[in-house]
Amino acid sequence: MSKYEGKDIIVGVTGGIAAYKSCDLVRKLVRENASVQVVMTQNAMEFVTPLTMQTLSGKRVATKTFDLGWEAEIGHISLADNADLIVVAPATASFIGKVASGIADSLLSTVILAAKCPVIMCPAMNVNMYSNPAVQDNLTKLRERGLIIVEPGEGELACGWEGKGRLPETDDIVEEIEAALTPKDLSGEKVLVTAGATREHIDPVRFISNPSSGKMGYALAKEARMRGAQVKLVSGKTNLTPPYGVEIISAESASDMYEAVVKHFKWSTIIIKAAAVGDYTPAIRHNGKIKKDSSKKTIELKRTRDILKEVGGKKNGRIVIGFAAESDDLIKNAKDKLKRKKADMIVANNILEPGAGFEGDKNKVHLLYGSNTEELPLMSKSDLAQRVFDKISSLLS
Repeated sequence: MSKYEGKDIIVGVTGGIAAYKSCDLVRKLVRENASVQVVMTQNAMEFVTPLTMQTLSGKRVATKTFDLGWEAEIGHISLADNADLIVVAPATASFIGKVASGIADSLLSTVILAAKCPVIMCPAMNVNMYSNPAVQDNLTKLRERGLIIVEPGEGELACGWEGKGRLPETDDIVEEIEAALTPKDLSGEKVLVTAGATREHIDPVRFISNPSSGKMGYALAKEARMRGAQVKLVSGKTNLTPPYGVEIISAESASDMYEAVVKHFKWSTIIIKAAAVGDYTPAIRHNGKIKKDSSKKTIELKRTRDILKEVGGKKNGRIVIGFAAESDDLIKNAKDKLKRKKADMIVANNILEPGAGFEGDKNKVHLLYGSNTEELPLMSKSDLAQRVFDKISSLLS
């Protein structure tokens, strides 16, 4: 089930050119089945009309503090009381300063002062305004009071300047909202996740690899971050966009991935090996491209290091999770792997299962831990990541 299901979210829009992007934010939240109430300042309406926001949200837009329709039930209080979360996107320098100073001269600032729910601010302004000490001091004040600040992006700004000040991408804002709505049962944990496929090079243009997309590992890294953990993601080659707030460590080969895991092993408290690491690598890597001719070619392979076995053997109180992609004797092979690798849990899937193999958005797995085997139905990889971390939380407790 979507984490937004049944959640009342206020999207506050202030008067900056980035206000047009808030339309996309509202659309995405509604698509996730959130109940979205838009609150606009007077200046925001110079950039986007309330009719646009009403059409996207399906609700009348709130714009005035002294509106008889809202004030029949003391509008700013009822809005604040009913909200599960408030996100202001964009948040201008002026609006940030007013909230930091406790000034309530608009419906939106009044709602925020009356709110007890999480509040997310998404600054968007000229690069020089953003770097101004007054703005930075105000953002520090808001952070100290528990508001969540989503750092602006860098690049070309509408004013013609280049630098930090762009409204964060709406997908990143949606992820931050999701994180704020997720219980922090992994707070204090440090999660190291591996994902994607490795490439074992034969020469500069040829390599041995596999079809892993990295989607499962990326979903696990995102879920861990949502639940309050610090997350490092060791990623093989993939076309995926890194999850917001997760440190990415690139690893092309099995050797690269081994070195990265070893380097960050002591930092971690939970290790999840979701990457499809090559079991074999060419014994010789040619520096130049092998020329095609009529002769047969033989490639000698050697074993790569077993990362899961190594971390399982010296986990020293860490939780270690492995994955098993099998085509035969799924449970038997997974139980054997659980024992040999000294893991705390194995997530096993049959790669021949329709709709549940490599590259897909769904998976059907068995969770093996201790002497237990739990079968899960076909589900999205994001839902599966939630189920895996539910089990990890029970192992931790």
